[in-house]
Formats: sequence, C-alpha cells, structure tokens
Amino acid sequence: MYVNETKYTIGKVAMLSAVSADTLRHYEKKGLVTPTSRTASGYRLYNKDAVHRVRFIKQAQSYGFSLSDARKLLRQINEGKCYCSDVYKLATERKLLVSYKLVKLEAMSHALDILIENCKNGSRISINNCSVFGNPEINQKKERAM
Repeated sequence: MYVNETKYTIGKVAMLSAVSADTLRHYEKKGLVTPTSRTASGYRLYNKDAVHRVRFIKQAQSYGFSLSDARKLLRQINEGKCYCSDVYKLATERKLLVSYKLVKLEAMSHALDILIENCKNGSRISINNCSVFGNPEINQKKERAM
C-alpha cells in the first residue's frame, strides 16, 4: 500500500458503492471486504480496492450469484486464476436454479388462481366448509371425483 493512498471511511465507501454501512459491515464479517486500517478512534478505513470489490459483489448478486460465489470469484481474481470458464460454470448453475424456481413459482401461481376462484364468492362460508382449507376428507372426495 502506498503511503499517500486515499483512504475512505465506511460511509464514503458505502456511498461510492451504493450500499449501506451495515452491508459493508456484513461483508466484512463474511470476509469479503477488509478495512486497510482504523483511525485512532477505531473507525474503519478502506482503500479504493474495497469500492471495486463491493461493486463486483453487487454485480455478481444481480446475476443471482451468492456471497459465497462472489467470495470464490474474488479469491480466484486475487490469485490471477479466474477465467471465463469459471464464470460460465457458476452462471450455468445459477440459471438452472432460477429455472427450477420459476417452475415452482408457476405452480404456486396456478394454485393461488384456484384458491382465488374458489373463494371469491364465499365470504360468509365457514373455513370448515371451505373447498380449499376445510375438511381434508371433503377435498379428497372432490379430487377423486375429478
């Protein structure tokens, strides 16, 4: 580190990175960002690299990468061993996970459509007689009849 290197307070890094100071503290606890020093009062001081790291983490998260993924990529970058094939592998894994979640969300949306349709005119029907949440035996009989 250079003697005249610019040092930033946590608030300045937060502002430059568009995150909160609490997010920076969280990243520090997770080992993603490290202050380069502290003031005599104990305030954290960061260098410009911290700003770049936080921006990298936020961009990785926008692609669905976890903090663990970002840590792995940052470690590989620091070691000079991060290649497009590493990013490709992570991106492919994330894409599969997103696709799986989309299927689950579509099924949930469909179930909610049915719930809404079944309940829209039954404001005075007891929950015990509800075709959705009522007696499970009634619901099973209805399903078998279909």
